[in-house]
Amino acid sequence: MKGLLKYKYLIGLFLGISLSTLSCKQEERWIKNTDLGEALGTTYTIIYLSNDTLDLGQQIDSVFRVVNQSMSTYIPDSDISRINRGDTTVVVDEMFTDVMALSREVYQKTDGYFDPTVGILVNAWGFGPGTKIEMDSTQVKRLMDFVGMDKVVLTADHKIRKKHPEIQLDFNAIAKGYAIDRLAVMLDRYTSGSYLVEVGGEIVTKGINTLKGQAWVVGIDDPQVEIGRKLKITLNLEDEALASSGNYRKFRIDSLTGQKYVHTIDPKTGFTRNSNVLAASVIAPNCAKADAYATAFMAMKLDSSIAFLKGEKDLEAYIIYLDSTGVEKEYFTPGFREHVRK
Repeated sequence: MKGLLKYKYLIGLFLGISLSTLSCKQEERWIKNTDLGEALGTTYTIIYLSNDTLDLGQQIDSVFRVVNQSMSTYIPDSDISRINRGDTTVVVDEMFTDVMALSREVYQKTDGYFDPTVGILVNAWGFGPGTKIEMDSTQVKRLMDFVGMDKVVLTADHKIRKKHPEIQLDFNAIAKGYAIDRLAVMLDRYTSGSYLVEVGGEIVTKGINTLKGQAWVVGIDDPQVEIGRKLKITLNLEDEALASSGNYRKFRIDSLTGQKYVHTIDPKTGFTRNSNVLAASVIAPNCAKADAYATAFMAMKLDSSIAFLKGEKDLEAYIIYLDSTGVEKEYFTPGFREHVRK
């Protein structure tokens, strides 16, 4: 079943964890518990270390289920789908409220380059569950009347009020990260606090890999490799979240014109954005925030992203781009570079 799929396949796990249990200096026994599966339209890997064998499959499924029911545009009777169809009676839950608040914060801080009201454009360009239409400058101009977070209000009685009925919310650029954060909250309740959660390439880590006695090790894929996977860099993560966005694996080719349309939509213009930025990875305190900003940096100009990051203390970023001659270049914030394994 399709779920909250944001088309990003940038981060690959590079766990290298032994399947056996080891003992630390205090002779404490650690057991690796692993859950693998499919959810939110992608795959997941959840590793949690404890002194005993645990089975949290039901709890994991429950988290995915409630997030989907709240925010999946692919489920017809989800809260967001009902709101998008014009149902004004929907009372949104705490999760929807959290995501709405963070979305508005990122929208304001990025001057509108992160905007969940692009849902009508996502569908029109053929990247969502709705109907694809033939797009030209006239159509884009018309649909842009229904884009803008300033046209949507969360009322005191927890209902969504839209300036235009046609406005479509789409949280796919943040909800997967938020779901991972909710999984982390659940794992904090049941485990000793050493885990790694990966869903569709987005990651949250807690503590260290006690089997190895070191930080969790993950890898970022090379965006120039379109077939198969090759790691670009590997990172150490501890008590942090990592999310990435990229256009190199998700695009649509017009069968008549052969024109390539990437899935990143510029909320300022309404058009899909082909830019020199190949991929953006963000480390943040939580995955929802990392998810949202990685998406924003794909829509923003490179210089604007770099200037923005210099003023943000809780965000670290790695941006892969092409210079004016087509040569691949990399930009690291100092804090992100410190995470790179030598």
